Amino acid sequence: MLKTLRKLFDNQERQLKKFFQIADQIDALEPDMQKLTDAQLREKTDEFKRRLKEGETLDDLLPEAFAVVREAARRVLNMRHFRVQLVGGMVLHQGDIAEMKTGEGKTLVSTLPAYLNALTEKGVHIVTVNDYLAKRDREWMGQVFEFLGLTVGLNLPHMSPEEKRAAYQADITFGTNNEFGFDYLRDNMVMYPEQLTQRELHYAIIDEVDSILIDEARTPLIISGQANKATDLYYTADKVVRRLKPEEDFTVDIKTKQVTLTEDGVKKVENFLGIDNLYDMKHIMLNHHIQQALKAHVLMKRDEDYVVNEDGVVIVDEFTGRLMYGRRYSDGLHQAIEAKEGLQVQRESMTLATITLQNYFRMYEKLSGMTGTAKTEEEEFRKIYNMDVLQIPTNRPMIREDYSDVLYKTEEAKMKAVVEEIEKCHQKGQPVLVGTVSIEKSERLSRMLKRKGIPHQVLNAKNHEREAEIIAQAGQKGAVTIATNMAGRGTDIVLGEGVAELGGLHVIGTERHESRRIDNQLRGRSGRQGDPGSSRFFLSLNDDLMRRFGAENLEGMLNKLPDDEPIRGKLFTKAVANAQRKVEANNFDARRWVLQYDDVLNQQREIIYKQRREVLTSRDLKDVVLGMAKSTIERVVKAHTADDLEEEWDFDAILDFVESNLLPEGRISIDELEKLDPEEMIEYIYDEVVRYYEERKKEMGEERLNEFAKVVTLRTVDRKWMDHIDAMEQLRQGIHLRAYGQDNPLRAYQFEGFAMFEEMVSEIQEEVVRYVMKSVIDEKEEIEREEVAVNTKAVSGQEQSGTVSKKQPVRRSEKVGRNDPCPCGSGKKYKNCCLKNEKSVSVQ
Repeated sequence: MLKTLRKLFDNQERQLKKFFQIADQIDALEPDMQKLTDAQLREKTDEFKRRLKEGETLDDLLPEAFAVVREAARRVLNMRHFRVQLVGGMVLHQGDIAEMKTGEGKTLVSTLPAYLNALTEKGVHIVTVNDYLAKRDREWMGQVFEFLGLTVGLNLPHMSPEEKRAAYQADITFGTNNEFGFDYLRDNMVMYPEQLTQRELHYAIIDEVDSILIDEARTPLIISGQANKATDLYYTADKVVRRLKPEEDFTVDIKTKQVTLTEDGVKKVENFLGIDNLYDMKHIMLNHHIQQALKAHVLMKRDEDYVVNEDGVVIVDEFTGRLMYGRRYSDGLHQAIEAKEGLQVQRESMTLATITLQNYFRMYEKLSGMTGTAKTEEEEFRKIYNMDVLQIPTNRPMIREDYSDVLYKTEEAKMKAVVEEIEKCHQKGQPVLVGTVSIEKSERLSRMLKRKGIPHQVLNAKNHEREAEIIAQAGQKGAVTIATNMAGRGTDIVLGEGVAELGGLHVIGTERHESRRIDNQLRGRSGRQGDPGSSRFFLSLNDDLMRRFGAENLEGMLNKLPDDEPIRGKLFTKAVANAQRKVEANNFDARRWVLQYDDVLNQQREIIYKQRREVLTSRDLKDVVLGMAKSTIERVVKAHTADDLEEEWDFDAILDFVESNLLPEGRISIDELEKLDPEEMIEYIYDEVVRYYEERKKEMGEERLNEFAKVVTLRTVDRKWMDHIDAMEQLRQGIHLRAYGQDNPLRAYQFEGFAMFEEMVSEIQEEVVRYVMKSVIDEKEEIEREEVAVNTKAVSGQEQSGTVSKKQPVRRSEKVGRNDPCPCGSGKKYKNCCLKNEKSVSVQ
């Protein structure tokens, strides 16, 4: 282990030494760059592009290009890159993660590799965690790029496809992780090539990379439409669960965060519902609703996991404390919480397209990132994203003093000690930033400070719109700021006049987070750029982390002390560190496990989207359609000639299928089929299909037949893929039960998922071929490309518009059943009216 650590450390030292040598070269070029006029500096961009085309590499250009950017930033922003910032830029350029302390100027660092890689004219994406930072950085750093002759784009939600297309065509594009991912999904739902917005995914620089690729890794981006599912079961389940008693009717496992019905609880549920067996197959949905209602009541806490406001139930991000507008808990849990809170239950949605951030960002040709806290997760970055973490030295020495943690027996004693420390700092004018893990705890502390008459500001998800204003004042003399984990990430707390002499900003943590990174982020708000500062964490045995891991070892020691007397020391510090490492390891395993499952669907997604893109951009679909026909013929012939005895072959079934799906009656005969072996049969039928396709092309016109084939293929692929996503999710929900039968759940999921995918592909091929070969189209009828998806919404970190641009869309507010009255008012059934017209075909 020590050998491995020494090797990693030595490698980092070697890399940094090499980079500082290159920084020497950049420093040497500075006098020459200062002599250039603005126009001459701008001309360097065209010179670099020409040299790239002549065979030089980006690495060859790096010293000179970085020197150009440094000089441009000095002239435009009056900011000059430090040597350590040059090194950070080199780390990003080689596709790794630069860990730089708070206040070291990560935003300025990104200009260096962004400019260099934009010279390839393939596009560079600079990814931030929210729209505010994307806009700020585009307006701020965009000046440097535009000064040097590059184009800069900004990608935001609610932009039109035309605006997005322009943003992506720019040399450098700023935007959020969610919006880049949603645009990828939307691009794979469009019906015309000109509606595509993104280019190939070339190079991305991710700000706060640990937040996006670790904390948000398991969050799927989902474009969804409404499904028709009854909501009354949620209210029924809620009524039942309200009658259940803890321990007697259900048990809670704090460590695994699971809640389980006891035998008495099961009986009580059965009696209330008037059923014999809750675990009977016919009650599977009812059982599911009861379980979700239990989770909603027991595990999900208001003002901690979610808040209730005019928008209904809104999730609180556990890592940042922000409200996640538009995101909903999956699998009916969100609806269960709505029932619990007495709100109207919203209908569940159907997933039309989805991808996790892990899989989206792994598609980039080159990926890099920067943050103040990544080293603790280096193994995960290396294994999943193939990125190393290099710690960049600070420009000035770090002088912040991090005091040892203190542990109290009770929550009350801890909070009292926190208030006393705040009061002590406030009396001498030293500003204080207090970090809490939930909205409820931030408000509780606020009430305690009000009773003491200490003026303060509260920054949490309920008033996050004042974030920039509150953070701007947090370093002033006498300021007291209470914040959830959001704590102004991405912005610096600047010290007011005279604050440095008082000891700088003092940071207080009221609880340890599961991840050391989150604690380090809070500490990192203090001591920027060589400023003085200090930090201390206050803990109690009632804290979630201590209850879940490690409190048992310390309880006996604390019981011997008065409630208001804390303990310090190596044993306690070690217990906390071990608890955090244990949780981090568990979380890493969980993310890796989820990724293994998601990789199954991801491989399928890549195949479907690649083939869909080929259909979308193809001018002639003849080879595609005939290839599908060949595969269909092979499957049918082999299915009916599988028996070794020729007498058992079903020639009638083969003929029936061909005449129903591929050819007019009389084009092939049983007499001819009976003379052939299976391979010859396939060739015989296929040759006839090719001839008939050519006849249809002459009859309909090549362009018209090709457009019709494209419409049918795109619609069929989209509809089948949506159903497949839903089916795969259902498979995944229950696959863990295979472990009871000694099966490996992951292996079973891979095997069965592959079989389901193969079946879907077969169904797509058969349906496309049937429509193309057998449909009769009125010559006057418009062949309109129209998305399968209507009323779509893209859901993740915030509400998004998931609607895809299209020509003259037909929208319906609700899904109409085939046998329902047609919404056009004709009085006919929907299947006999507008549905028939939408298909624009009648099958012979």
